[in-house]
Amino acid sequence: MRLKSSASESEQTKQQAGFTLLELLVVMVIMGIMLGAVSLNTMQGVHQRLQTEAQRISLLLEMAREEAIVRNRQTAFEASSKSYWFMVLNENKWERLSDLESLREREFNFPEIQLAIEPSPENTESQLRIIFGREPVSRPFVMSLRVGEDKVSINADGVGHFVVE
Repeated sequence: MRLKSSASESEQTKQQAGFTLLELLVVMVIMGIMLGAVSLNTMQGVHQRLQTEAQRISLLLEMAREEAIVRNRQTAFEASSKSYWFMVLNENKWERLSDLESLREREFNFPEIQLAIEPSPENTESQLRIIFGREPVSRPFVMSLRVGEDKVSINADGVGHFVVE
């Protein structure tokens, strides 16, 4: 008799150990809703991404300006519609900065970005170029970044302050 009762107890525990299909579906629906909410919160709009890119560029411009003063050599920011990089003037020749990882070339995270500087720089090259000299005071400028209808500006006051608006 005892053997029979222990066998029926083990059958009952086996049946209770699994989940029903309905329970699994409920869990999957809850996980889907939570993942959807998280992904909506983490996705940035174009304007927010443009603002983040402008903040990064303004900090890098500040660093490039300081590098020009510390190295006692002109340093430049150059950009195209796809990427931007930093250059240094060595023996009357512009060369890309290669010894600083923080001022390496970076690509824009936008398919087509439009860049403009006011007042426009003296150089008339195809790329946009901002030159920082060895002196601590330079010409103020406003650099605008535009993607479609979204626009963000970086205002430089000429004494090393860069403000994103």
